[in-house]
Amino acid sequence: MANTKLAKLLTDNLPSGLPTLFNPWRDHCTDDEPCNGPDAKLARLAAHLDCNPKFILCGEAAGYLGCRHSGIAFTSERLLLDGAIPRISPMSQRLTSRPRPYSEPSATIVWRALYELGIEEATILWNALQMHPHRPKKEQSNRTPTSDEFEIGKPALRFLVAEFPSAKVVAVGKKAKVLLDSMGIVPAAVRHPANGGAKAFRQELKRVVSGRDTQPPHG
Repeated sequence: MANTKLAKLLTDNLPSGLPTLFNPWRDHCTDDEPCNGPDAKLARLAAHLDCNPKFILCGEAAGYLGCRHSGIAFTSERLLLDGAIPRISPMSQRLTSRPRPYSEPSATIVWRALYELGIEEATILWNALQMHPHRPKKEQSNRTPTSDEFEIGKPALRFLVAEFPSAKVVAVGKKAKVLLDSMGIVPAAVRHPANGGAKAFRQELKRVVSGRDTQPPHG
């Protein structure tokens, strides 16, 4: 049974309609198919949250190749179509009008690592800023969130961590670690898989899963 209540609690207070911040669970994207509106993304998030996680992996922010269209951090349209996401049935139709399904390299790397480590059913994926920051009038772009924008993500992040107190929080990249540290949440830290970080990400996540501490992420 999907954890709809938790999904709504985590997303209801996020702003919508902002010019350079897209809210996947409230705003409508121009290249989403009608079947992939905010309600569909919320339903997928609810299904993703319906577990007893051992790990919460926290990235930086939603991106236009992934969470903007999927509603789940580090998760792309391609992975959903392939049926690669636990607790979510394979999609029977396309989610976007793009000629080819959106595929995010970081999402593919993250899910491959989760399966390799056998923790795909016991991991929740989240972002320090749950919304998609993009450049003005360029929805298909990503940008680094501002300090004020990261503040928007704090309440939901704090609530999620409190909801699963036994889960180990893992910061994926420096930005996520800085935010978590500022909140008094001491995470394990791994390299972000983007920009050549795939190997380091896998190695450092493996150490976290095995119970060994990691060095602060270097990217």
